[in-house]
Amino acid sequence: MGKGTEWPAEWRLYKDRMTGLPVRQLTDYKAHSHHLYFTENGWYDGERRVLFISDRGNSTNLFSIHLDSGRMTQLTDYTDNDQLDACLSPDGSRVFVRLGGAVVRLDLTTLEERTLYECPSGFQIGNVSCAADGRSVITCIQEDLSHRLDLDLGNGYVGHRELMEAAPVSRIMAIAVDSGSARTVYEDRCFITHINASPTEPWLLTFCHEGPWHLVDHRIWGLDLRTGRAWKIRERLEPGEKVGHECFFPDGQRIGYHGFRLDGTNFFGSIRYDNSGMEETDFSFDTWHAHQDGGSQAVVDGKGHVKTLSLWRKKDDGSYDGPRVLCELRCSFHSQKVHAHPRFSPQGDRILFTSDRTGYANVYMMDLPQKMDELPIQGE
Repeated sequence: MGKGTEWPAEWRLYKDRMTGLPVRQLTDYKAHSHHLYFTENGWYDGERRVLFISDRGNSTNLFSIHLDSGRMTQLTDYTDNDQLDACLSPDGSRVFVRLGGAVVRLDLTTLEERTLYECPSGFQIGNVSCAADGRSVITCIQEDLSHRLDLDLGNGYVGHRELMEAAPVSRIMAIAVDSGSARTVYEDRCFITHINASPTEPWLLTFCHEGPWHLVDHRIWGLDLRTGRAWKIRERLEPGEKVGHECFFPDGQRIGYHGFRLDGTNFFGSIRYDNSGMEETDFSFDTWHAHQDGGSQAVVDGKGHVKTLSLWRKKDDGSYDGPRVLCELRCSFHSQKVHAHPRFSPQGDRILFTSDRTGYANVYMMDLPQKMDELPIQGE
């Protein structure tokens, strides 16, 4: 098995035992498979295909699945690899892959690869996100402190606080997708991650100061790629408040997020990059992630005793109907590979998520019901 290999369909359809809605399990293999991180769109080819990452053959590689047939194509052939991050170009013709300390450009038609960038010695590379004009891919590099800190961030956030307190040198890099030339856009002494490029504004980016959310100086930051100017987005409204998992809306202007208050209230919300137009909705159970499709729908993945995907829809008066149970989740969240990371499709009519409900992480998809009253109210 290698690059270009066609894998037969593994999918199966079952009825969710809580709602009766059909759920399609897209992958079924004795190794972890998961979709792209929820801030990155993995749907392409007119939403007929979606990217996913799988550990088949004891190595992590990139795959795509055809949503009409279920057949899968292996896009890369990396050996002895355990981690992989990827983002699509805006036109869906290329994928940019973070592999070790490198950023690789992959043509989705020819599967030709070219290494665009390798981070300097003494640094580690973060996630990748493509600018709206398709001309540059943005990443962050952080000073590698693994020689003096016990770090296992992908499996239980081991060393998360220690790395924040160590204040590593971090740089945000813009890499030209044709020439591979790279420039430092921003540098600071703090743990920077979660690079998110606006899908419509080529100059606009968000990033975060990483660490325990209630301890970081500030979580969500905006960045002007033209000037290197950075600013705070959605400052804390009360001490100890946690806000994060920021993600651009499709308009490229608003940023969705979720958070937790000291009194135990959870909330999801959105705000423009210039800190205007903030909207937030409270709910009473714990969650890991929230995703919004642009303002009319929101989904969260419950943790603790509420292991479901829960859905909200905006009503004509601007309030939300919800939370309503979409399906049972049964996700352990034990490591990043088995986080649910629910995400709406570009058209907002389907949900993609990951769960290790069968023992291995697999990718799941649901068609959303047209009527909210078909779904049970959370907690009833």
